[in-house]
Amino acid sequence: PLHPPAKFMWVKGLDNAPITIHFNLQNKNWKIATQLKPGNDATTFTAPGLQYFMDSPVKISDLSFTEWTVTNPDKKSYRFRIAFDGKDPNNKLDEFGKKVARMVKQAQAVFGETPAYDYGEYTFLASINPYVFGDGMEHRNSTMITTGNDFTGEDNQLGVFSHEFFHSWNVERIRPKTIEPFNFEKSNTCDALWLAEGFTQYYGVLLLVRAGFTTPEKYLNTVGGLVNTKTNTLGAQLYSPIENSQRAVFVDAGVAVDKTNYQNMFTSYYTYGAALALALDLELRAKYKLTLDDFMRALWKKYGKTEIAYTVPGLEETLAQVTNDKKYAADFFTKYIYGHDAIDYTPLLANAGIELNRSFAGKAWLGNIALDTNKNNQLFIASNTIKNTPAYNTGLDIDDILISIDGKNVTQKKEWDDVIAQHKINDVIEVVYKHRNETKKTSITLKESPFVKAAVKANATESENAFRNAWLGEK
Repeated sequence: PLHPPAKFMWVKGLDNAPITIHFNLQNKNWKIATQLKPGNDATTFTAPGLQYFMDSPVKISDLSFTEWTVTNPDKKSYRFRIAFDGKDPNNKLDEFGKKVARMVKQAQAVFGETPAYDYGEYTFLASINPYVFGDGMEHRNSTMITTGNDFTGEDNQLGVFSHEFFHSWNVERIRPKTIEPFNFEKSNTCDALWLAEGFTQYYGVLLLVRAGFTTPEKYLNTVGGLVNTKTNTLGAQLYSPIENSQRAVFVDAGVAVDKTNYQNMFTSYYTYGAALALALDLELRAKYKLTLDDFMRALWKKYGKTEIAYTVPGLEETLAQVTNDKKYAADFFTKYIYGHDAIDYTPLLANAGIELNRSFAGKAWLGNIALDTNKNNQLFIASNTIKNTPAYNTGLDIDDILISIDGKNVTQKKEWDDVIAQHKINDVIEVVYKHRNETKKTSITLKESPFVKAAVKANATESENAFRNAWLGEK
């Protein structure tokens, strides 16, 4: 793959100059896939200017293709392609393409139509082989997908396709003003990644449920995770989604020189935003007989089709228009977007016949601490301990070497976990550890983990089941 920002020179002052590029293929089996406009021959392409060119990755190899057509309500049709780089020994690509097409249909149903893709097509640039790292990056009329394993065509390889495809509406066309235009000289600080990435994260999984690639029961694992994100992570407890979005330039693929304390001050805007999307979707359904789809469709009509970049106040205004309730929209944004109020998910999920239970009910818990063994066969804490957990409250911190727990010397994580598993909630245990080469002893009172899991109620009513089916069923 060729990524233009990393491969090509940028001449300042020529940002709006048209660009023509010709590829001289060295292998007769190589093919080219890109969203750039085809030129006069199969190896020549053009772009209207720098921004478009830099947003257009190119894949050149012995590619395989599968394609299909999607028609919008206005009767205009668009070609969809998977440009596949990998081995397909069982000839699964066409079958996999049909699965992606089902997911595409569910995404189209959210907005009522696909975008009017430039040059009439959308391309999944898919490298699925053991020689790449897993990632995905959206572009205007394509997405680059890399999955670092062999291609099987199984449903579990669809997730990144679903997420990145949803971006062809949300981000590529429904765009926050704070990333307009993309700045190649310094980072754009964006205040709306909670919607741009977070709501996309929510739909990326939900579409696979609606398309039948995962069951509603399995989806409840995702629901429980999102509830925990908002309820049990400090970034979401103490900071707004706007603040977490603005920290992206420091945490998203960035490497800090000094050790950071992000576990206690940052929650990913992907999962934070998805947790807000979950709450808003359930509340709209219960209170207004509307859905999050209605909100996204309104954003599409107002900002996406017109390609007018939105502001956070504009999002609030759109929610007020969709619900016909300015007070509700103002309260939601004040509490959960500009603020970081807690969300009570229990009554919201109860409408769908879903209950929340403690994930580790009745079990002793010291805190979710990352443990590892160093080259001297010493057990140590590999990342910051989390505020308000038993471990944090008694002073344990990153890089502390753990010598013994409850009188038992430990050098492996399993030994540590086994001791805790033998205890009950409110038991007091003694830990001997070394902090900055000083040996210390502390007593820790074990608690119950606050993390929860979601499950369908055994006595769910007919109306609750209908609510859940309307939320998770095929559109």
